[in-house]
Amino acid sequence: MLINYKQKTPTKRFASKMLRPKNHGRPSKALSFLLPKRSGRLNGTITVQDQGGRHKRLYRMIDFRRDKLGVVGEVKAFEYDPNRNVNIALVVYSDGEKRYILAPKELKLNDSVISDKKAEVKVGNALMLKNIPIGTVLHNVELTPGKGGQLGRSAGVGIILQAKEGSYGHLKLPSGEVRMVPLESFASVGALGNEEAKNINLGKAGRSRHMGIRPHVRGTAMDPDSHPHGGGEGRSGVGRKKPMTRYGKPAVGKTRKKNKWTDKYILKRRK
Repeated sequence: MLINYKQKTPTKRFASKMLRPKNHGRPSKALSFLLPKRSGRLNGTITVQDQGGRHKRLYRMIDFRRDKLGVVGEVKAFEYDPNRNVNIALVVYSDGEKRYILAPKELKLNDSVISDKKAEVKVGNALMLKNIPIGTVLHNVELTPGKGGQLGRSAGVGIILQAKEGSYGHLKLPSGEVRMVPLESFASVGALGNEEAKNINLGKAGRSRHMGIRPHVRGTAMDPDSHPHGGGEGRSGVGRKKPMTRYGKPAVGKTRKKNKWTDKYILKRRK
């Protein structure tokens, strides 16, 4: 749920935030560690632009593999995670082990979840694509069996299983792309929550700085040594046939590598 601040100050006038889960407490010590600050630098040299100076963070270890097969778990808490835009759920399994999973939209407190090759098609459960009915909405889908979920991990995302052909399933992604994924891959049932996260307005520069985001400067405002768009008199344009990155690579249009080895798995390109 998106919340707008009361307009008490100019910085609060347009700011908004997501409602955080209630009574979640501190993250589990066994499932978290201090995330090192890299700030986009290597030996003092800037390697990633516009990064640096963020607040201290704990990284929560998320179970993307869902490889605890056949053991029933119970959802004990929903927690905020500063490293992603979707909430996470703390699952306590019947053997006492605790794990974090991504929280789907309709998952509730004290719900039971299970991961198995063949399980009930219920929100929060994880099972193989070959045992999931066509038309089911999914998240956290494996591209390679056993590697862990790589597709559908951000807020509001839902992937639709459109068809099964041979040893592959056809998945329709939020971008409109249709992609083939092995039917032996695991996927979790349901669409992820926090779908309004994309509408958050930070409201002021300081909030960006706490997140480690430094000011972004336009290439046309720089000098020619710093960016291909730089130089010129006054407000001059890019000065090239195509916009370029800082390193002289194409920045706009189709920038995907040609003849990439995974092209054979894409049935329909994104819009």
